[in-house]
Amino acid sequence: MSDARMKMVLVTPEIPYNTGAIGRTCVALNLELILIKPYGFSLDEKSVRRAGTDYWKHVTLSEYDDWHSFLTARQPARDQLYFFEEHGAQTIYAPTYAQDAYLVFGCESAGLPRSILNDMDDRVFSLPMLDTRVRSLNLANVATAVIYQAMRPQLGG
Repeated sequence: MSDARMKMVLVTPEIPYNTGAIGRTCVALNLELILIKPYGFSLDEKSVRRAGTDYWKHVTLSEYDDWHSFLTARQPARDQLYFFEEHGAQTIYAPTYAQDAYLVFGCESAGLPRSILNDMDDRVFSLPMLDTRVRSLNLANVATAVIYQAMRPQLGG
């Protein structure tokens, strides 16, 4: 599939509110939301729709049974993949994002599986946190910060 737009990818999301909120951001920016199973909730849950408000029906949504199915179907180039983890070696400000980038986020409790990140250390980025008392940030907040940074050139920034 050839699509020059950026895409948000959530791997095994657990919290319906985060998925709904990210879906709403995807609608606002005309992005595809890609979900990798298993989920910690049903997409039919009211909480997903509530977080996405009445925009959820407008989400361009693709689903895959697992990471391998996603890679097989989409065949992204290595330089299209950007992974986000709290311990990424570079910050979200370091790369020049490809226009057809896949912005990949892991589940709320464990992040991305090591098997996905193997040999991808140079493709893992973090959102800086200045106070070490904070272990992590909310997934929906991080995803929104990342996508706006990634799309700065397209949004006039």
